[in-house]
Amino acid sequence: MKNQEEILKQLKNYDGPPLKIMEVCGTHTAALFRNGIHSLLSPKIQLISGPGCPVCVTPTQYIDRLVEISLTPHHQVWTFGDMMKVPGEEESLSQAMGRGAQVHMMYSPFQVLEAALANPDITYVLAAVGFETTTPLYAQILKEAREKGLKNIRLLTSLKQILPAMEWILSHRNTIDGFLCPGHVSTIIGWKAYQPLAETYKKPMVVAGFTGTHLLKAIHRILEHGGEGKVFNDYPGVVSEEGNLLAKQLMEEVFQPEEAVWRGLGAIVDSGWYLKGPFAVYDMGSYDLRKDKKLPPGCLCREVIIGDNTPAECPMFGTECSPNHPYGPCMVSEEGACGIWYGRISI
Repeated sequence: MKNQEEILKQLKNYDGPPLKIMEVCGTHTAALFRNGIHSLLSPKIQLISGPGCPVCVTPTQYIDRLVEISLTPHHQVWTFGDMMKVPGEEESLSQAMGRGAQVHMMYSPFQVLEAALANPDITYVLAAVGFETTTPLYAQILKEAREKGLKNIRLLTSLKQILPAMEWILSHRNTIDGFLCPGHVSTIIGWKAYQPLAETYKKPMVVAGFTGTHLLKAIHRILEHGGEGKVFNDYPGVVSEEGNLLAKQLMEEVFQPEEAVWRGLGAIVDSGWYLKGPFAVYDMGSYDLRKDKKLPPGCLCREVIIGDNTPAECPMFGTECSPNHPYGPCMVSEEGACGIWYGRISI
């Protein structure tokens, strides 16, 4: 096992074939900048962002539906703060509040149980957006709502699975040499879940933590094992082979996988979670959101999340598009590639 000094030296002096490494998770993108990793690498090692920001890949039609619900009498939309500014076709939730939309920015979705119990005449609609990390939370909320007999809670789901998106990228843009697999998602699905993809496409995949040491070690793994279809778990204290079995069981009890639309990518088979069986009565029309409109003219968000371009290569970046006035979805969220790049590089 090489020490950190040797790893740093090899990464800085690497002069082999160009390597393109995708960090799937937005939290990894932020950590790479925070730790100055880009400056420690050879110019022949390129780090690119992936589709690992759930807010960024939420389709326009979903935002429009939330706005519509929030303007419906006796309905209230509950959402996390990073969804507030995501642009729909005409406006965001934040803008809709200016004309009376009922939107509540939540800190924990479990708070809706108490609110629904206290106000039976209001229908509370949770904007359920996220990957496998947050999906079990929404499953647990519905189980508790059912046990309490609450009939005024609904979910509008844009819950997604990361593996189908990674496979979509590999099958459409097989130019990536290795992946930094998302640490948080991996705690749920386990590192073994990446094995079929790694073996099929002959790509090294590394489950990594979020410190500078974690990230450098993971990148070095990919450098050493290029072209090998192997999975490496460099986050063993947190991520296990099978993941969180209880969380996976909970998801499978409440949800079922079906086709979902990713903004910029289109429809991906079995990539979304939808309510099933006795829990389907809590759905607010998620199955109807199977279409998406094109990204705004000039926006390169699609190219960013599949690794064709960096955020800085977008002509809108830092001019018409900024965190205060987001033009495309990748600039909105704290985990969006464009938002992270904007805060970390000179404009």
